[in-house]
Order: sequence, then structure tokens, then C-alpha cells
Amino acid sequence: MKTNPVMSEAEKKERTRARVYAVLPVISLALLVLLWFWAAKNGNGSFPSPGQVLDRFILLEQKPIKKLEFFGHIWASLRRVFIALAVSWAIGISLGIVLGWNKKANAVIGPIFTAFRSVPPLAWVPLVTMWFGIDEFPKILIVFIGALMPVVVNTQAGIANVQRMYLDVGTIFNVNKRQMLFEIAVPSALDAIFAGVRTSTSAGWMVVLAAEMLGGKSGIGFLITRGMDSGDYALCLLSMIGIGLVGALLAILTQLLERMVCPWTAKRSS
Repeated sequence: MKTNPVMSEAEKKERTRARVYAVLPVISLALLVLLWFWAAKNGNGSFPSPGQVLDRFILLEQKPIKKLEFFGHIWASLRRVFIALAVSWAIGISLGIVLGWNKKANAVIGPIFTAFRSVPPLAWVPLVTMWFGIDEFPKILIVFIGALMPVVVNTQAGIANVQRMYLDVGTIFNVNKRQMLFEIAVPSALDAIFAGVRTSTSAGWMVVLAAEMLGGKSGIGFLITRGMDSGDYALCLLSMIGIGLVGALLAILTQLLERMVCPWTAKRSS
């Protein structure tokens, strides 16, 4: 059987495009590393080179700070984020569904939530510190506040913007209100809900770093503050690299979770 030459040519172009997309990230990372070497060589001498950062990592493994090695501090930050995200997702999705589905609840709670949403998470630091001190709970609470808002906003938008056609089909089949919400509206809004989950994950990771920089004795944000106070710029840059790698890993994990729950998103993006 002869193959269609047009389809064969299209497949070749698609294969070439896929290879280019696979190589481009490697090229961009290589250029970033070259820029790093150039900045370390042509700077004023205070910008650490890749070798100095590697040496600082080895030293941190040999001589931990506050009895924690590098990955111990990363885990301290991640543990705070995971706890805050679990609570914020549970509360945020539930609250977003209520606000998006119930007009009375939106009329009562919506304005209050909008007012609180306008306050940046770090603006809560003085009040949270005054009420709860500087222990572990205040940091988790600040991350919770920062991660809650995107989940509520996206869930509310997804539920409120469910296509009328889906609801009309449910009405035709005489489904009750509970089925209409949990079997039609919520599944239709999963894309928007997971958009909020992705945003809240990145927001929570950024907020915990800022919270640790303002006060803390562990975590990757604490390492940056420690490096700034002591003039240890290699430690600062090492921490920044760790922040970027962990942030990328969290983005990949949330994307995989979305593809497991919403497999149609992978097909649509392919």
C-alpha cells in the first residue's frame, strides 16, 4: 500500500518540530550557564562562579546550618508549603464552589472575600506575628493565605461560567440540584479549578520563601537571609538555584496531577 506523500511530508515536519522543541530547552540552559561563567569572570569579584557555588554546597553538607543540610532546609520549606496547600485547596475549592453556585452566598461573602483578596499575603505578616509569634504556625498561615486566593477565584469563575447547555441537558434528564452541581457543574469546571491549583502552588512556594526571610531558623528563605547577613553570596546563589529547581519540580507535579484528573487537557495541548 502506497503512503500518502502529503501525510508523509507532514509527519516529517512534525517530527522535526518535536526535535527542535526538545533541543531548545537544552540550548537555553547552556546559554544561561555560559552567561553565569561570563558574569563571574567579568564582574567585580563578588559574583560567585559555578565552582564556588558547588564548593559552598559541599561545605553546607559537611557543616550544616542550624543542624540542617541543604536538602534539609528545602524539605523544611516544602513541608510548610504542603501543609498550607492541602488546607487551602480543601477550603478554597469548597468556598469557590459555594460562591460560584449560590448567588445569595456570593452576595454575602463575595464582597468580604474581594476585600481580603486585595491585601497581599506579606501584608499579613505583622498581624500574624503579633497574634501567633514567630514559630512554625505563623509561616504556614501566611502561606495558606497566599495559596487560598487563586484557588477560590478560579473555582468560582469555573463554576459560574459553566455552559448553559450542560445545565439544560441536566434539566431535561430531571437531575436534582446535588447531581446538577457535583455531576455536571464541578466536572465542567475542573480546568479552571486546576488552573487555580497550579497558581496557588507557585504562590505558596514564593510566599513561604518571603516568610522565612522575614523570620525563621530553617528553610531555603532562611539560607538566603543568612547569606545576605554574612556576605556569603555563594550561599545566596545556591539557595536561588534550589528555589528555581524546586519550583520547576512543583510545576511538573501539578501538571501531572492535572493530566491524571483531567486527561483531556493533555490531548488538547498535544
